[in-house]
Amino acid sequence: METAASSSLRRVANPRPLIVASPAMRELLEFAHRAASGDAKVLITGETGVGKDVLASHIHQNSRRRQAEYVAVNCAGLTESLLESELFGHVKGSFTGAFRDKVGKVLLANGGTLFLDEVGEMSLRMQALLLRFLENGEIQPVGSDTTRKVDVRIIAATNRELPELVRAGQFREDLFYRLQVIHLHVPPLRERRGDIRAIGMSFIASATRPVTITDEAWKALERYRWPGNVRELQNVIEQLLWRSSVDGSIDVKDLPRAITAAGSSLLPARERRRQLADELYQALVNGGYSFWEHIHPLFIERDITRHDIRQLVRRGLSVTRGSYRGVLQLFGIPPEDYKRFMNFLATHDCRAEFREFRNATEETPAAVRPPALRLPPLPEPKAPGQPDSDKSNERAAS
Repeated sequence: METAASSSLRRVANPRPLIVASPAMRELLEFAHRAASGDAKVLITGETGVGKDVLASHIHQNSRRRQAEYVAVNCAGLTESLLESELFGHVKGSFTGAFRDKVGKVLLANGGTLFLDEVGEMSLRMQALLLRFLENGEIQPVGSDTTRKVDVRIIAATNRELPELVRAGQFREDLFYRLQVIHLHVPPLRERRGDIRAIGMSFIASATRPVTITDEAWKALERYRWPGNVRELQNVIEQLLWRSSVDGSIDVKDLPRAITAAGSSLLPARERRRQLADELYQALVNGGYSFWEHIHPLFIERDITRHDIRQLVRRGLSVTRGSYRGVLQLFGIPPEDYKRFMNFLATHDCRAEFREFRNATEETPAAVRPPALRLPPLPEPKAPGQPDSDKSNERAAS
């Protein structure tokens, strides 16, 4: 049974190379090599497309388990019941459609490495099953009464903020600490622009014909924000291979319009953040929005970054002259949520130094501009006398 199942398993014989050129990625690679020397569990975080799977494969290939299997499972691509069967296997007749025994990916990775991608998308029930396996090292196939010991190293990855999911009751705190023995964070491509040319050159090197990108075109590529990160860069390079001229050269005119348009109107990062902070501030102060109901979900869904939250807080502190309690009133946060708000800022490194605003004069609010960010709609107005259940539930949860 194991042999038949293993025949469909892809062994990572020639994994994608991990290209590093920036200081941030060199430091990350050093930590990854140290992580590869042991068997501790690793949690890799970062935005979609930054290469978390490549880093996980790199750790496996540099570990003592390199001769064994490296098995990857996308936890977001399967329903709860299918994910349980995929991980732990099942026996014939255990559920409708189980016509034969199936070996789970955990057993297939015995002696090697199991990579759990998008682990933050697991249901609470699956989290409990995974936690039980991590604690005793035993698997029990669906529909079976027997268990089996396995020796597997776990590497997990997510693009979600797991501490926030823990506080929201959507991710088990004990599982979080089990997985985060070693934490590696892969920065987005826009924060390591020194890697853009090196990674792009690696994609070009695998092309079927030689291609040359001019310096001006490289500069335009390096100015772009790359919301899709390395995955988007790979797609753009593949497009350029088809757009290149007969002599194989690529200039700025050959770049996709989205890149050249962004480059021509690109503002300094500090100015962009200040503008977005002003838009969020106006939505809170004059637009009827509140922090927990509207701004916080944008951060959780990664529509805005910790830098945007920090700039928003600075904007509020400039008005309240350094008073965080005054910021609560501005942002529509109940006074009893002061500790929760401060803990949120501290956890995500969004706090601003209030002392620099103590002696400053109050800012004149900026003129209202059409927001560049799609904000969620305001809730329908409540009928007179109808209790505000959403706010009651939010305060009860805090």
